[in-house]
Amino acid sequence: MAHPSATMSLETQAVHAGREVLHEQGIHAMPIDLSSTYPLHDLATGGQSLESLAMGGLPIGSPVYARLFNPTVARYEQALAQLEGAEEAVAFSSGMAAVTASLMAAKQRGNHVVAVRPLYGGTDHLLDSGMLGLEVTWAEADGIAAAIRPDTAMILIETPANPTLAMLDLEAVVRQAHRVPVLVDNTFATPILQNPLRHGVTLVLHSATKFLGGHGDVLAGLVATNQDWATELRKVRVITGNVLHPFAAYLLHRGLPTLPLRVRAQQEGARVLAERLSRHPAVSAVHFPGLAGQDPKGLMGRQMKGPGSLIAFDLVGGFEAAATVMAEVKLMTPAVSLGSVDTLIQHPAALTHRVVDAAAREHSGVSQSLMRLSVGLESPDDLWADLEQALVKAMARAAAHA
Repeated sequence: MAHPSATMSLETQAVHAGREVLHEQGIHAMPIDLSSTYPLHDLATGGQSLESLAMGGLPIGSPVYARLFNPTVARYEQALAQLEGAEEAVAFSSGMAAVTASLMAAKQRGNHVVAVRPLYGGTDHLLDSGMLGLEVTWAEADGIAAAIRPDTAMILIETPANPTLAMLDLEAVVRQAHRVPVLVDNTFATPILQNPLRHGVTLVLHSATKFLGGHGDVLAGLVATNQDWATELRKVRVITGNVLHPFAAYLLHRGLPTLPLRVRAQQEGARVLAERLSRHPAVSAVHFPGLAGQDPKGLMGRQMKGPGSLIAFDLVGGFEAAATVMAEVKLMTPAVSLGSVDTLIQHPAALTHRVVDAAAREHSGVSQSLMRLSVGLESPDDLWADLEQALVKAMARAAAHA
């Protein structure tokens, strides 16, 4: 079997990436290596392998110990690196573990980070906490260059942003960053809709818990980047123990062939719901890159292949209306997270972004009236029937209180 090439379609790569070695082993389904340790009959080679792994390299013969290396995880890393067009990828036990490791690796270059809000609430909280000993400058998208200092180690952004779906022009950000590495959280877009490395970005982050997992049953994080950064990230992973469990890697790799199909089908459902929400009297604003007038920078087609399946919308009745909708939906699941095959709805200000400074939260558009919808694979008509009845009840309750 020929190895899948980057010149092949994304659908073909999603099916075959990271599986080349299976043909050599004479097997079809992916195995899972659950070993926590490995025999070391040749002590000299075993010691060399341990040293290589501890310094962020690859094994020399034996993997030695599962915190240092696991072949099941390595196959998945290879697959995601290929989909992102990266030299390498490094997997972690969660998205936040991946963010933390990236910042810790950056700290070797300087103690200052520039970040643009909104970001995922956990990332914002980590940056604002000072826990890693980094000084953070929060900048507007067009103010990144002015915020950079001699000790700036990283620019951290997210596009489309969580939860407002605000989009940043990656090439414009890279131009402002000049030689400072740019990390982009690509969780919302996935490698199917956006490949930031092609626009000059250095590190691409995924909370693989979301679309890459896609079934609400795995926690994982991943960073796709160049060889030098991957080495630094593996060093951090070895020291901190934030390794991805092989069973989680197996689940992620098992679900990868359907990622293009899932993302595109969910996106089409989101288009339908976004259009209907934009016409509903209970909704004051809809934030969805696929709606007319919501791509002023012209990023669709140039940077993104589609708007994705996340929708943010503001309710006329504010927090009370949001609470009613969360309580009244029956088919949708009122829960945090996103990117699952089933539809999830949540209130960012009260949940995922509750830990963000209140003034900063409001400034970046995460108001008490904002809800976030992650559209799954259900029929859009069934989803709309569920959401509309909840919106009607929210309106009725607001009218009764008035």
